[in-house]
Amino acid sequence: MLRKYGNRSDWKRIIQREYAQSYVVSKDFTGYISLLNLLQVTEPLWVQYEEKKICIVDNDYTWLQHFPLGRNYSVTTMFDARGEIVQWYIDICHEVGLENNIPWMDDLILDIVVLPSGEVFQLDEEELEEALESGSINQKMYDLAKYEAARITTCLKEEQFNLLDLSKIHRKVLEGQLKKAENGHA
Repeated sequence: MLRKYGNRSDWKRIIQREYAQSYVVSKDFTGYISLLNLLQVTEPLWVQYEEKKICIVDNDYTWLQHFPLGRNYSVTTMFDARGEIVQWYIDICHEVGLENNIPWMDDLILDIVVLPSGEVFQLDEEELEEALESGSINQKMYDLAKYEAARITTCLKEEQFNLLDLSKIHRKVLEGQLKKAENGHA
């Protein structure tokens, strides 16, 4: 399993960044949210889903990540330089937590991508199988990943995965924190 941190401090592609995070407790969401402004990157990053090619990293893009406590997923919303959502990326994970005051998740390989058009793609099933065969994950982790991915996919199809609706709201909350910090009110 790979531990991924909200601040992506090890990501060499990002030359200049801004970062904010917060702990949220509400009826709709409890956990950590982080905002990574990719002010300057070494080069854009494009991904392809079937015939669709989408830029997910470029100068002035923003990544908002949700780390819901007690859940086995994390959601990253990727915004372009105009503030439009380009995709939601749902990582199935073993757990989420906080280390040195930075939220993290232990990635369980399976991922779900949701495009603004409503299209849904499940990724990395072969890698999950390979991880089980190699012993990188155990049967319990494998079963958890498969179960959680199926559950979330069903919720998405039934429009019952409401965390996606909070992306723009939570982005504004963290952008407000960045503005206060810029003005010396942190």
